[in-house]
Amino acid sequence: MSPAPATPHADTDAETGADTGTGLPELAPRERETLRHIAAGRTYLQTARHMGLSKHTVDAYLRRIRAKFGIHSTAELTRTAIALGL
Repeated sequence: MSPAPATPHADTDAETGADTGTGLPELAPRERETLRHIAAGRTYLQTARHMGLSKHTVDAYLRRIRAKFGIHSTAELTRTAIALGL
């Protein structure tokens, strides 16, 4: 019987597995930038145009952020952005 695959802890970087020391999930640079735009009140389309992406990519970034933090609303996204200093 083989051991179960390891799952990242909340205090490790999801991409590198490095310890972030904050107890919070780590965001990739483009996820942070996307979150900053949405928290500033921009729409998905405005964010996509500013970042040179499709709105589907922006949606994918925000889905990842929501999953990492267990967020369900835009208000919670904004609150998280403020807490992260974005």
